[in-house]
Amino acid sequence: MDNGVGIVNIEIRGVEKLSFRERQVVALKEMGKSNEEVARILNLKPSTVATLYNRARSKGYQVVIVLPGETLGIFDSFEGDGGE
Repeated sequence: MDNGVGIVNIEIRGVEKLSFRERQVVALKEMGKSNEEVARILNLKPSTVATLYNRARSKGYQVVIVLPGETLGIFDSFEGDGGE
């Protein structure tokens, strides 16, 4: 995902606990897709998407957003001041 200031990576921890279809649904849902959009993409019913998503959530995966330092502007503040 490129928001104009850098690359944002999404990591799904605990993905090994999920079925292949649950992984697909989780990835799309965590990207902000609605049940209807996910259903259209995966050729499923929206109710099936909701079931898969709820089942995946009950298995305890975690979504982690990995942001490069440049995105947060933390490296720019160290330049010119001796790195302190």
